[in-house]
Amino acid sequence: MKKAFVFSLCTAAILSMSSGMLWAQTTEALANESTAACEASASVKATPDMVKAKVDEACELINKEGSAGFAKLQGKDSPFIFAGTYIWINDFDGIMLMHPIKYKMNGNNVLQIKDSNGKMFFVDFIEVCKNKGLGWVDYLWPKPGEKAPSQKLSYVKKAVCDGKDVVVGCGIYDVSPEEIATLTK
Repeated sequence: MKKAFVFSLCTAAILSMSSGMLWAQTTEALANESTAACEASASVKATPDMVKAKVDEACELINKEGSAGFAKLQGKDSPFIFAGTYIWINDFDGIMLMHPIKYKMNGNNVLQIKDSNGKMFFVDFIEVCKNKGLGWVDYLWPKPGEKAPSQKLSYVKKAVCDGKDVVVGCGIYDVSPEEIATLTK
């Protein structure tokens, strides 16, 4: 009896490790698809209204389907990868739950990430969602493929995923300083 139990545990562990490795490979492939889709859609300039509408739509999806909805936020056919940008989701503890491009961030705490001025913008994302439910946060971040930081503006909104409060967000570049000042008030 003990040998059969130990064998079952070992078999389960091997299967678990195999599926974990397969998941990582699938996740990398999915991230590559998401990146290609993001790049392919970059000829359309994202606007604050466009970003807000997609975040609102993603919040409805996550509120309804929970983490099962993450699959719809990734890949070449996702409507949530648009105009050179994408939706991401982190929880209120700062754990990245779903990033379609930088999948290695998933499961990691992002609270200590700072912009070039030292602004901990993920902390700001969470505070906006906790205190207002939604809003805009500006910070400096390099555009894809660049090293120098540029002004970036992200719209974040609180959603509930599998019973837990989360931040659903999307960021854009090339927004005028006047529009940033108006949106972040």
